[in-house]
Amino acid sequence: MRKQLIAALFASTFLMAAAAATPQAYAAADAVKIDGDDIGGTVTSAKGPEAGVWVIAETKDLPTRYIKIVVTDDKGQYVLPDLPKAKYKVWVRGYGLVDSDPVNVEPGNKTDLTAKVAPSAKDAAEYYPASFWYSMLHPPAESEFPGTGAAGNGISPTMVTQQHWLENMKEQCMFCHQLGDKTTRVLLAPGPAVEGWGQRIQMARADGDIAIGNNGKSLASQMQNNMAHFGKERGLKMYADWTTRIAGGELPPVPPRPEGLERNVVLTIQDWGQGHFIHDQASSDRRNPTVNANGPIYGMGTLGGTLEVLDPVTHKVSTIEIPSMKGDPHNPDAGVHADEIDGKGRVWMPSIYREGDVESWCSDGSTPSSKLFPLPYKKMSALPVYDPATKKVTVIGMCTGGNHSGFTFDKENILYMSGDTGVVSWINTKVWDETHDAKKATGWCPMVLDTSGDGKIDQDKTKWNPPTFNLQGVSGEEGGGNSQEAGKKAEEMKAKLDATKDTVLNTYLYGLSTAKDGTVWSAGYVPYVPSGIVHMIPGKNPPETCKTEFYEPPKVDGKYKAFGIRGVGIDEKNGVAWAAFSSGQIGRFDRNKCKVTNGPTSTGQHCPEGWTFYDLPSPHVGGTSATGDFVYSEWPDLSNVMGLGENAHFFPAINSDSVLAMKDGTDKLITLRVPYPMGFYTRGMDFRINDPKAGWKGRQMTATYSSSTLWHQEDGEGDNSKLVTFQMRPDPLAN
Repeated sequence: MRKQLIAALFASTFLMAAAAATPQAYAAADAVKIDGDDIGGTVTSAKGPEAGVWVIAETKDLPTRYIKIVVTDDKGQYVLPDLPKAKYKVWVRGYGLVDSDPVNVEPGNKTDLTAKVAPSAKDAAEYYPASFWYSMLHPPAESEFPGTGAAGNGISPTMVTQQHWLENMKEQCMFCHQLGDKTTRVLLAPGPAVEGWGQRIQMARADGDIAIGNNGKSLASQMQNNMAHFGKERGLKMYADWTTRIAGGELPPVPPRPEGLERNVVLTIQDWGQGHFIHDQASSDRRNPTVNANGPIYGMGTLGGTLEVLDPVTHKVSTIEIPSMKGDPHNPDAGVHADEIDGKGRVWMPSIYREGDVESWCSDGSTPSSKLFPLPYKKMSALPVYDPATKKVTVIGMCTGGNHSGFTFDKENILYMSGDTGVVSWINTKVWDETHDAKKATGWCPMVLDTSGDGKIDQDKTKWNPPTFNLQGVSGEEGGGNSQEAGKKAEEMKAKLDATKDTVLNTYLYGLSTAKDGTVWSAGYVPYVPSGIVHMIPGKNPPETCKTEFYEPPKVDGKYKAFGIRGVGIDEKNGVAWAAFSSGQIGRFDRNKCKVTNGPTSTGQHCPEGWTFYDLPSPHVGGTSATGDFVYSEWPDLSNVMGLGENAHFFPAINSDSVLAMKDGTDKLITLRVPYPMGFYTRGMDFRINDPKAGWKGRQMTATYSSSTLWHQEDGEGDNSKLVTFQMRPDPLAN
């Protein structure tokens, strides 16, 4: 009896100890519900359940590499939903961890995973986004500006303020790829770091060794020019100090793990482009996201003259070559830049290349646009259009075109385009379909400010004030000098305006959006400091009725609240504009609050009351006004595809492996991180509804993964561009 009591007591004690020692993992695993195409379970480490870490499944069994990523809930539970049939390697990545050992799993199985706690802070930091590392830079202090040149403090005299220096750090040095990733923060060459950085920029290359927007110059040449803008030796010393401190063990701040709605995201990542750099992508009509449901997704092979295609159903990738305007089957120099899908599923590809002698109607006054504002170009601007019904690409010759675009919401289906320094251009696709006559279908409005204050633009251009921004010799996609000098000239010219005249605005246009009221909003990109929003009002009979407004970020105590605008999107219910800035801020601009919209002061700084600014979540660079991140553009979710509201806005944050979302009615940014492969650099995104009855599973946002230096990505040399699909579940375990 005594032995039986002891045995029973031992058994009871063992069971209680086992229950106490078993983390919530077993109970949690039972709570995880999966289907035959899911993988689920619980993630634990030596510290217990791991909340807010990523579970990654990857396979190469499909026609192109396929990756799916989810985030664990507060109990460490996860569900990887809707996996194609294949064999997957599954592992865990998260801040404070190092990658776990991959486990071989097939869909339909529950698999608990063991996370690995990082053995040191240095090991943990290897997984931090580039922006956190880049924030460790030490730019010159505000007191050192303006620069006094090589014989003085080494800073170029064109660096008028610290913000001009930061602009060069951000806009020019991060235009093509991340800074702060593993490739850029480590110097492999032996010897002094300054010399090592000098060698690094001489060896730079992009896909095809062509730098976008640098008129065909190599990336190495562009980077050397950018370093010279700082004052070369002073710029090299800044970067050398940065990498030297990192080599010595200095570490960045620790990023937070995903929380709240950030844990509901499901990422699907697929290779495409066959080694081509893909700038933008399109999956549907932005006005009607049910167009092209479940259909191919199209990407711009900017440096190879191709339209890249990914079929999300078969997982197959293919390439369509862009022909030349003279009929050659492929023009490798066809710099297709962005793409828009219309209601017929056609892909319109505004481009940054010109080809063929310009048509006389571009300048001879035979069209309303050329009569009011003849264009000086010698080559036609090419607009390729792909029709999936015929599987053919037609190249339309235009007097001017550009890079970003947006369709109007009326029956005319006018496609407005940016990409010029003096005009906003368009093609009326309804007229084009009826006539196939570019002369009849296309036009442009000059950008002219109503500084006379009479409510209209004088049709006699000899009475206009000259450009407030003189871009001749200015850096950017249409020039080759420096933005700092242009900004200085702009201020001088504003002071000399004749208040009785209207005024020409000359600024390079980049990201563009159309509003339901028919107006066009675009990023006035150059000069980068300050840059600003360009609001073009076509009126009833453009170009005669066109008016333009320009709004800069406010200048307070000698500094602009933000600089380096790149894209603008519009709230469709209230007309509020959202602007993305490379300085690392997001700007909300409400024109309804403006006390002044025209008149002699309406040259940029006349509506500070309209602006509100939000810093990005990444830390600031060296205590300056700039964050370590960079917002490439802005995309509104007009149909509430992602469930964050009809006025939710999404921002590609290219230096933090993320897309940032501003939920409708809030002022807090949600970080949707792409943790693998590291190096996520996205420019363009859009929204699609594949099945309106399927809940979250039938809805998606797609984005490019489009660094122009593919070997900077985590997988290194030989890696491909990728497409990332975002879906938002109602909770982290929805399947």
